[in-house]
Amino acid sequence: MAAAPAMAGKSVMVGGAAMLPTRDIIDNAVNSKDHTTLVAAVKAAGLVDTLKGAGPFTVFAPTNAAFAKLPAGTVDTLLQPANKATLTAVLTYHVVAGKMNAKDIAAAIKSGGGKATLTTVQGAPLTASMMGKTLVLTDAKGGTSRVTIGDVNQSNGVIHVVDTVLLPQ
Repeated sequence: MAAAPAMAGKSVMVGGAAMLPTRDIIDNAVNSKDHTTLVAAVKAAGLVDTLKGAGPFTVFAPTNAAFAKLPAGTVDTLLQPANKATLTAVLTYHVVAGKMNAKDIAAAIKSGGGKATLTTVQGAPLTASMMGKTLVLTDAKGGTSRVTIGDVNQSNGVIHVVDTVLLPQ
């Protein structure tokens, strides 16, 4: 535990902004130019207060480029009020209760014989595995996403930046 205060003070740059470990997930995310679509989606789904809560949460945060990989019109459709339940399901599929740093996930993968099942807040599982030194997540539809920036510590959890939006069934 002696190392914890040193880690608590370390900030990571994401989207051109320092992600301060003294700020919560939302207060950091709004400063990342790479996560404007995610922030808009979180607001549209009404999840701001949840992700500003005590947590802790592990969030796999898709970049704007990740959302842009979805079929044309998908993001606009998800952001419509009529699709709030679907949007909420997609977003909460990127959240795991508790704080899991990359080291914790890697340990779970090792103890799972090469794969770890992470239960999301949405309820469906994500499968974590390693491809070389890269943490890879496989969603319920078989799609994969790579963690591009890991261990972005927050006051109420940790963010791992991912390059593809994960989709529940």
